[in-house]
Amino acid sequence: MLAGEAALVESDIRYYRRRACEEMAAATRAVTAAARDRRLQLVDIYLGHLKSLDAPSPFEESEAFNDSGRAAFHWPKSARG
Repeated sequence: MLAGEAALVESDIRYYRRRACEEMAAATRAVTAAARDRRLQLVDIYLGHLKSLDAPSPFEESEAFNDSGRAAFHWPKSARG
């Protein structure tokens, strides 16, 4: 970082939402059941952090909708664990 520049840091809520989404995506790509289960455990951890911050889950049906009328973070129930 150069002198006089401010460091940009993402908020806790944004970080936990991003990580939960990344881990859910990784769970859907997992080759073994053990790998999938570990990824879903991490999703639960990040969702717990979001809940403690009173932030909504990125996987709830009540999320903001995109231009097509579908939820931006819509995941099938089978992928939620």
